[in-house]
Amino acid sequence: MNVLEDLKWRGLVADCTDEAALTARLASGPITLYCGFDPTADSLHVGNLVPLLVLRRFQIYGHKPIAVAGGATGSIGDPSGKTAERQLLSLEAIAHNIAAVKEQLKRLLDFEAKANPALLLDNADWTANVRYLDFLRDIGKHFSVNMMVAKESVKARMEDRECGISYTEFSYMLLQAFDFYHLCKNHDCELQIGGSDQWGNITAGIDLIRRKLGRQAYGLTQPLITNADGSKFGKTVAGAVWLSSAKTSVYRFYQYWIRTDDRDVVRYLKYFTFLSREEIESIEAQHHQKPESRLAHQALAMAVTAMVHGDAAAQEAKRASEILYGGEIGDIGEATFTELAAEVPSASIDRALLDGQGMALIDLTVKAGLYESKGAARREMTAGGFYVNNVRETNPQRMIRSSDLLFGRHLLLRRGKRNYLLVTANA
Repeated sequence: MNVLEDLKWRGLVADCTDEAALTARLASGPITLYCGFDPTADSLHVGNLVPLLVLRRFQIYGHKPIAVAGGATGSIGDPSGKTAERQLLSLEAIAHNIAAVKEQLKRLLDFEAKANPALLLDNADWTANVRYLDFLRDIGKHFSVNMMVAKESVKARMEDRECGISYTEFSYMLLQAFDFYHLCKNHDCELQIGGSDQWGNITAGIDLIRRKLGRQAYGLTQPLITNADGSKFGKTVAGAVWLSSAKTSVYRFYQYWIRTDDRDVVRYLKYFTFLSREEIESIEAQHHQKPESRLAHQALAMAVTAMVHGDAAAQEAKRASEILYGGEIGDIGEATFTELAAEVPSASIDRALLDGQGMALIDLTVKAGLYESKGAARREMTAGGFYVNNVRETNPQRMIRSSDLLFGRHLLLRRGKRNYLLVTANA
């Protein structure tokens, strides 16, 4: 398959300005393409992944990707998909965000490839010194207000009388079109990609290039992702799922993917991983034959977590996840264990009870509230259905000491397959 066929198979093509012409252009040799992102935070989130991974897919096929940080456009705010004005960021905040996001992009794009290295550019570099009157004369004259008002992102906001749209955000389209024009003129960039909500902005840039440079440029959009249950992709009860481990821990990042709805998991394997068609179709077949194995979910969670956080972090998140299914605790880090511990009920005891000879397990479980009586505890333990730190324990009189504590603080108790209690020893 060529890159366009691959994207179609993955369901990553929503619209294309001229598919036949773009197909012919791609067949003639490498193309330079770009995708922009506005640095509204000091981290990307999973919603940013689709277009950025499309850039990477083009790069794998030999094309040259450019990621454009919106140092200029980010100070304005894109009205696309928004029902209200964005809060404007300071220039210092934007610079900080770009620097932080640059490190994340290094995991998604290859900036050191010999033939087609990726570029990271900041549109403030070619916008900041443009005079307002010059911009109106050289760029603004090529846009009719009628055309701009007809764009869906603008039209929706203008129909909302309470909110409306400011002149600032109304002019965003011109700035993005100017980006495409500049990149075409100075970097031979012929293709812009983005979410389907960017269609109006992309076509505005194509028109500007045709008018000012007499060249053909192309636009390709990806569908906006929604979950099968209608909920918004990339959102949890806690908020957005970030690529930064400081904002979303690696464990919780892994958990987000492992908990994907069965109806979405194969689709997301196509969207968010670089597994081949043969690999995904094999996983899909096994998923349909034995969905309870959750093979597809594990493949998705491992692939995306390793891509964003590295193999070692992904493996630790996987081991932590498996602990709640009876897996060995092994050598996971304390920070990951703490994240895991938040998933189960907890209780605390006085650490002094575990010093010296310690405390009988049967007494500890009743004191911690895991059992209502010693009789119930004894019956389940002797029957083989009780675990200490995920190791079966059949002796109710075993003495639990401070040396049994994980990380010097915790004891993970389990009744049966899923009934956990985390006991924390307090000083």
